[in-house]
Amino acid sequence: MNILLIGSGGRENAIAWKLSQSKSLDKLFVAPGNAGSSRFGVNTPLDPNDHPAVCDFIVSNKVDMVVVGPEEPLVRGLADAILADKRTAAVAVIGPQAHGAQLEGSKDFAKAFMVRHDIPTARYRSFTSANVAEGEAFLDELRPPYVLKADGLAAGKGVLIIDDLAEAKKELRAMLDGMFGSASATVVIEEYLSGVELSVFVLTDGKGYVILPEAKDYKRIRDNDEGPNTGGMGAVSPVPFADAEFMRKVEDRVVRPTVEGLQKDGIPYKGFIFLGLMNCGGEPYVIEYNVRMGDPETEVVMPRLQSDLVDLFVATAEGRLSDETVKVDPRVCTTVMLVSGGYPGSYAKGVAMSGFDAVDSDSILFHAGTKSDADGRIVTSGGRVIAVSSLADDIEGALSRSYRNAEKIKFDGRFFRHDIGQDMIRIRDQRAAK
Repeated sequence: MNILLIGSGGRENAIAWKLSQSKSLDKLFVAPGNAGSSRFGVNTPLDPNDHPAVCDFIVSNKVDMVVVGPEEPLVRGLADAILADKRTAAVAVIGPQAHGAQLEGSKDFAKAFMVRHDIPTARYRSFTSANVAEGEAFLDELRPPYVLKADGLAAGKGVLIIDDLAEAKKELRAMLDGMFGSASATVVIEEYLSGVELSVFVLTDGKGYVILPEAKDYKRIRDNDEGPNTGGMGAVSPVPFADAEFMRKVEDRVVRPTVEGLQKDGIPYKGFIFLGLMNCGGEPYVIEYNVRMGDPETEVVMPRLQSDLVDLFVATAEGRLSDETVKVDPRVCTTVMLVSGGYPGSYAKGVAMSGFDAVDSDSILFHAGTKSDADGRIVTSGGRVIAVSSLADDIEGALSRSYRNAEKIKFDGRFFRHDIGQDMIRIRDQRAAK
């Protein structure tokens, strides 16, 4: 089977790594890929938003399956375009069509879906510039902190959490005035949920589903969850408090109603659903849906996945996921993300990297923002540069391996958090002491 994987980040590098292990894979193309994905497939400079070019590539390279990594091409209708072209209509696409992708593309759409299908989530209302005064009145009803979300895709920057009421009202007007461009033409205001976050990943064919290993990621740039949000500075899997009872609640109250809700609403869906959850006193609440795998969570989920990923994708395409079971490595996996100096603000690109040969075999390097320059050197090309993932029998062992090997990768301005997973160790120990 020939597969085209869309994307260029750490998520796609991890998926490429896993796909390459399948006996069913003949050839893997990654568009556009990075310096790491080139180890597992053929990088190709293909623009995923140029739908005719993607379809032409599928035909000329006899691609049997397209796996879409990031959300933007899905929201922009890449899956629809492939299915609509007579030449590519029979190609399997892992990733929802544009209607289903609105679960991530529109916060208002997602919240209305949750309410309609009795899926636990925070109380909310949506506002535009036409009823901004009502938005301010709704803020008056809530307790701080106040959660304001741009309705559309805002490159992961469209969520504000504000403690002061007057500031929240000021930022509401700023968002509606174009703070995040058209993405914040509508703003969702939510009741704040207090608890511990985790990510749960589902692969569905629109009827059946399988649940992949859960993970906990770390968004703030500095230790102790300080500083601005990033795309993710590290992750841990499994999550100590996500025991069998908690995951039963997740499946019964969130996963099954979500898949059944898609069917009831007549929304075809073949692909991943990322459930951003909050554990509120042992009860799961949905913070958000994503229509793809998370990053950097993929970098800890894929190493724990023992099932053949190509086989799972084929079952998804053929509508028989209900017949599949997922095999999971019981060990802990951690990842530490190395980022460019200055990230998530401005940062340099094209910085030479070294130390790859010194990394031990007990860690896996998943490239995120890297490329090969004209001289064949690996250089930085993004803010989040490389994830160092490791498996071990416990969190401490996995972290020790990840941090030891993270130190070996060198580039000017390199930065990483030093406290990934420490909260999970505390939670694990507290639960063991009871």
